[in-house]
Amino acid sequence: MKEIKRVSRKLVHKGSILDIYEDTMLLPDGKTEKWDFVSHRMGAACVLAVKPDGKILMVRQYRNALERETLEVPAGKRDSVDEDTSVCAARELEEETGYRAGKIERLLSLKSTVAFCDELIDVYLATELVKVGEQKLDDSEEIDIEAWDLKDLMEMCYEGKLQDAKTVASIMAYAARDYVNRD
Repeated sequence: MKEIKRVSRKLVHKGSILDIYEDTMLLPDGKTEKWDFVSHRMGAACVLAVKPDGKILMVRQYRNALERETLEVPAGKRDSVDEDTSVCAARELEEETGYRAGKIERLLSLKSTVAFCDELIDVYLATELVKVGEQKLDDSEEIDIEAWDLKDLMEMCYEGKLQDAKTVASIMAYAARDYVNRD
């Protein structure tokens, strides 16, 4: 593969979570092109939370980019670049659902949209859930909690009804755990 090189990067917009840049790229044929780059400064974590009865906690919320509600695993950005993502996952679980995990373990790490964004999301599995209170949502959040069977969530992934990358990856990673962990 021939080398592509960034010649320059210009900040176009500095947001509260994202920075948007215009990169000038030098292509192998000597021509230059402008490419968009989105930097997600903090990184994030999400959590697939399994209740003692085997049901998976999901959150339903409005997403402006899609102009509709989506069904997702609980998730959120880290409070600082130094925050351990397991702490972030546990906090988001409690804030969005009112549940606390007795056990939390990392399933995988993913980059959500590698073509133009560097967002890193660590995916966690939370078990031994205990209801500790009510949701602690931000003023702009409106989140409904639902409990689903894994089989139904997997069907929704394959049918294209669930399209959020972190949610699909979380469900599939959890479903594949026994297969991957076999000796």
